[in-house]
This record gives sequence, structure tokens and C-alpha cells, in this order.
Amino acid sequence: MVQSAFKLRNYSTCRKVTTMSEQNIRNEYNEFFPDGTPIDPWFYDLTVPVEESGRCFKPQDCGIPADGTLQTEKLQAMIDRLSEEGGGTLVISGGTFMTGALYMKQGVSLRIEADGVIKGSDDIQDYPLCETRIEGETCLYFPALINVIGLDGFSITGEGAIDGSGMRFWKQFWLRRAWNPKCTNKDEQRPRLLYAAHSTNLLFAGVTFRNSAFWTTHIYKCRFVKYIGCSMLSPHEPVGGPSTDAIDIDACSDVLVKNCYMAVNDDAVALKGGKGPWADTAPENGPNERIILEDCEYGFCHGCLTFGSENVHSSNIIMRNIKVSTGYNFLWLKLRPDTPQCYEHVLVENITGRAANFLNINPWAQFYDAKGRTDFPISRCDDITIRGCAFECDTYFNVKADEEHYHLSNFKLEDLDIKAVFTDCDRTAVENLEINAVRIVKKDTIDYPDSVTTMDAENSVIGK
Repeated sequence: MVQSAFKLRNYSTCRKVTTMSEQNIRNEYNEFFPDGTPIDPWFYDLTVPVEESGRCFKPQDCGIPADGTLQTEKLQAMIDRLSEEGGGTLVISGGTFMTGALYMKQGVSLRIEADGVIKGSDDIQDYPLCETRIEGETCLYFPALINVIGLDGFSITGEGAIDGSGMRFWKQFWLRRAWNPKCTNKDEQRPRLLYAAHSTNLLFAGVTFRNSAFWTTHIYKCRFVKYIGCSMLSPHEPVGGPSTDAIDIDACSDVLVKNCYMAVNDDAVALKGGKGPWADTAPENGPNERIILEDCEYGFCHGCLTFGSENVHSSNIIMRNIKVSTGYNFLWLKLRPDTPQCYEHVLVENITGRAANFLNINPWAQFYDAKGRTDFPISRCDDITIRGCAFECDTYFNVKADEEHYHLSNFKLEDLDIKAVFTDCDRTAVENLEINAVRIVKKDTIDYPDSVTTMDAENSVIGK
């Protein structure tokens, strides 16, 4: 344990301020969310603030070596002490700090310099069981490497990395899945990289989140969260990182993802919020509202923007100015037959790139469980606009009608340049489908024969 008599050395010059003039410029546009709600000026403020006290401290000054040995207890003690003594910034630099689960405290922020790495232990015993939120439910499971619970004003900044040491977990998962194809994502016990819950005014800027054992970053019931200039990375091959979603937004409001790079072996940005027959009435679940994803680039992923599958309600979602190098699905709306769902007021614009499916709307029945309910309300997707895109894909309009479970209405596709193998558009799948200036060129070759379109109740992948 860190002794309270030890004098912390103050590195007050370590923090930087980045002030963008974009705030003043963009506010003049008087922009709105798809339902007409004005976009708050908060979304245009890209400042990385300086902590007023300027209190910055390095673990080395408390005798914590940056040599890759496990230091969970000492790092946690330093975090606790900083909070007790009025707060400050924990500066990670000059090497690699190995740790298990850490819990951040009020008043303590984290800065990771370019030569610093927080590296997670690959032993699940270093992540003691706790009650947490995972896959649309609150249950006993493992914490993340970095846990942010009930905090206001927490930030992780810098040009360094948080590394989840995922390889051992990935190999164990694929071995288990080979033995039991029906095993769930939670059956192979794995920690996430970052979990933030019931927190406000969060900032993640410049940091690389890589090699997570499970979901890379997960925010739950948080408000006013910014990801600025971050990278989220996990490999697609030769050993893929299973379920390593870059950003899982779970019942949150007012979230900005800007100037980020995401390349992961699952969904890049996934909107979550709960699952199950009565998920829309459970207090632990909730909607995602006022989310903006802009000026980002994507490497390989299963879905660039995915709604679901454990998602109750998502509204006022904007995705714009995006480049996609490769992947399975660009815009993916998963609809669970065992969960009441509503996706509405979505705007997607100014997108370039390539993927297997440009628009994918299909049932998603993985781990289906109606729990005896028979009177399911009809789920719906309404007011979806996609415009100003140039995209190459195998399938342009991979949309399946399923009026027994969901209803699609008021879609607008306009000013699109599409190159695809499968160019058909089933106009009967959507009530009031408006198509304007959509230019389609047919190509001959399927580039993604193994792409994921949907999944049935037997956990079997179905592709196009």
C-alpha cells in the first residue's frame, strides 16, 4: 500500500489545453437533430481542459515500477489517495504498468503519455466478481480493467495506450466455441477494457484502446460523453478478438464520437439498452438519445453503426462524414423477436467506403428467449434518412420485411452512388420509402462471402 506520509511529486506542467475554434463556427449553422431538437453547443466544444489545481502525479514516485509486473493494489491505493487529498491527474509514462481491475475515484483523472501503457492482466482472477451491466442485463460478472462508476468530470487523455492483453482470452473463447457452438459471449470469462456507468461529463481524448478481451469500451446510463481522436483496435485475423466492440453505448444520452479510428472484430459503435420480453419497462434499461458520430474512419468491423441487438429505444442518432475501408455491414439494424424495440429519427450522410452490406435490416434471434410471453408489441423503425453517400458493397438493400415482429416506415434514400452485386430494392419492405437520385452500378464479384447478415436462435450465422 502507498504510505500516506509519502510526498507526492507534482508534475503540474504535464497537462495540455486544446481549444478548437469549431465551436464558434458550427454554432452559426443552427443545426438540429432529426426530430427538430436543436443540437446543443456542447457538441461543438472540443476543448481538452486543464485541471484547475494542476496536480499531476506519476506512479513511479510512489514506488510503483513501470516494468510490466502486476501492480493492482498499489495503483488502486494511489488513486484512492489522490481522491482523498483533493484530486489530481494520474500520469502514466515511461513504461508499462500491469494491473487488474482499477476503480477510478471522484476528482482523479488519467493521462497516458505516448511512452506509457496501462496493460491488463490476462488472469481473470485479477478481476474480482461484482454486480455489473453486461449484454443488456445487470448481473454478477467481471469488472472492466478501468471502471468509472458514479463520477462527474472524469477524463482519460494523452497519446498512450490501454492494452487488454486479449490474446489468451481470445484463444480460450474460440476453443470453447469449437467445443460448444452454443456457448454465450459470457461463458468464456473475460473483462472489458473500459466500463463507465451512472457518470456525467466524461472525456476520452487521444488514447488508444487496444486488444480488449471483451467489449473495448462500454458506457451505461451516462450523460455528456465525448470520444475525441481515440483509436479502438483489435485484430480480425489470424486470431480474431471475439465481441471486441469498439464503443457500446448503453442507455446513454448526449454522446459525441469524433475523429476516432475503429478497427475491431465485432461492431464498431453499437447502440444497446436492454433485451427481453419486458425490457422496455425494466428500470435498469433505457433509451439512447442525441448521439453524434462524425469525422471518423473505420477499418474492419462487423457493423460500423449497429442498433442492437439488446436495444430498447434509440432516437436522434446522427452519423456523418465517415470513411469505411472494409467490413461486413455499414448501417445495421438488428431486430430481436423477443424484445420490444424502437429505432427512430436517424440521419446518415456523407459516407464513403466499402462493406458487404450497405443497409442491413433483419431479424436477430441469437439466444432467443421469450420467457413465456406471447403478446409481443410490434417493434418499429421510423424516420431513417441516408443521403450523400458513395459506397461499394455486395448488397445494397439487405432489408427483410417481417410484419409479425416489426414495422419499417418513412425511410428516405437520396443522392447515393452505389456499386453492388445485389442491387434489388424491395420497396414493399418499408411503408413510405422515398428514393431520390440513387445511382446504382452493378458489379460482378462478391467480395465478402463470409459476411454476417443475421443470426438465428441456434446461434448460426446467416450471410448473403
